[in-house]
Amino acid sequence: MKIVALSALTLSMWVAPFILAQQTPPSLADAELPSLLTIYKDLHSHPELSTKEERSAGIVAKELRAAGCDVTENFGKYDNLGWKCYGVVGVMKNGAGPTVLVRTDLDALPVHEETGLPYASTVTTKTEEGKEVPVMHACGHDAHMAMFIGVARALAKLKDQWRGTIIFVGQPAEETGNGARALLHAGLYEKFGKPEFALGFHDKADLQTGHIGVTEGYTYANVDSVDVTVRGIGGHGAYPHKTKDPIVLSAEMINAWQTIASRENNPLDPIVVTVGSIHGGTKHNIIPDEVKMQLTVRTYKADTRERVLAAIDQIAKGCAMAAGIPAERAPIVSVSRDQFTPATYNNPDLTKRLVAVWKKSLGNDNVEIVDPTMGGEDFSEYSLPDHSIPSVDFHVGAVDPAKIAEYKKAGKELPSLHSSKFAPVPEPTIRTGVIAMVTAVLELMKK
Repeated sequence: MKIVALSALTLSMWVAPFILAQQTPPSLADAELPSLLTIYKDLHSHPELSTKEERSAGIVAKELRAAGCDVTENFGKYDNLGWKCYGVVGVMKNGAGPTVLVRTDLDALPVHEETGLPYASTVTTKTEEGKEVPVMHACGHDAHMAMFIGVARALAKLKDQWRGTIIFVGQPAEETGNGARALLHAGLYEKFGKPEFALGFHDKADLQTGHIGVTEGYTYANVDSVDVTVRGIGGHGAYPHKTKDPIVLSAEMINAWQTIASRENNPLDPIVVTVGSIHGGTKHNIIPDEVKMQLTVRTYKADTRERVLAAIDQIAKGCAMAAGIPAERAPIVSVSRDQFTPATYNNPDLTKRLVAVWKKSLGNDNVEIVDPTMGGEDFSEYSLPDHSIPSVDFHVGAVDPAKIAEYKKAGKELPSLHSSKFAPVPEPTIRTGVIAMVTAVLELMKK
């Protein structure tokens, strides 16, 4: 038998194509998973509130550089010039081709963690008002960052399968709704290029691990914050006939606002008007001069939004007039236009295209068409107000299927996003998110 000695160069020429052929989104996700879990647990243990994401942004920037991106840190400009923006933009180029934006959020929430995890957050920090608050990744942005890093690493190793430019965006301040706007106002598209497509993901607290969910069309709502000051004429609680009671008037307004949904709106066009805060009075027997309320208003369509906001104002002033409130004491209704988050709209054609490739990469049964929600998500900003940039924001299942079955059998609700008890099952959640996003990018940038 003749033994042939192969040089290292010859051996690499034979072996390299074989190794390259084995690199697929699932195999790369599996290879990166141990490292990504370490990053995830570190981020989970060190959460940072909106506009304070310095450490998290630094980790994301470091990992994007290591994956071969040209990285810009501290990018973005808030309307509040006293805030520093910790936006991270990583650009990965691979020849001529389409430009695709891939986004993760960075921030956490002022929630006291009660998950019992060994890597649970014990962080506290001070708010802008100086109040000491606990901090937790109660919305899964830590998982998003780990997935995002895994996506960058995988796509760097799959350059033989795609062409073009990927803009990786690590976005701060998603929870306050002004992070994406800060990046766009600073010239995100002018400096790094306007993408042909924008992609985002979010873990889902009622979807099982290994699955992704997506909605065609509207998937998240417009979010408006409305402040209402109801002005009356105060006095002694024993003599209400000598006053104009703003508390009773506020109660009438709250009930009347619900008729916007039940009687003024097409029931096939969902809206929500919720009074989340009401404050008035100081003592049992004093009728106050005013009551302050804070509302959140959720809609999908632009014309519906304007109609609902106008109806809130009209009803408030109509109730006041009927109660005999003088014109100079009419309610003050203020819409916080700078806090508006537009509805997220998943381009139908792009959604169909990605669903087809996801079913091949993840399996037919692991891709679900899910209902839209009335939650808000400022990923919507990247598609621009006219939705001229086709975008898709999809859900990644984060819950053990056995736990879903257990809670369903007991008739209980699972811990939701923003709950002190919510935490994704990290391994399968991160793995599925990496595979799904890498597969989507390869589809849009394939040779």
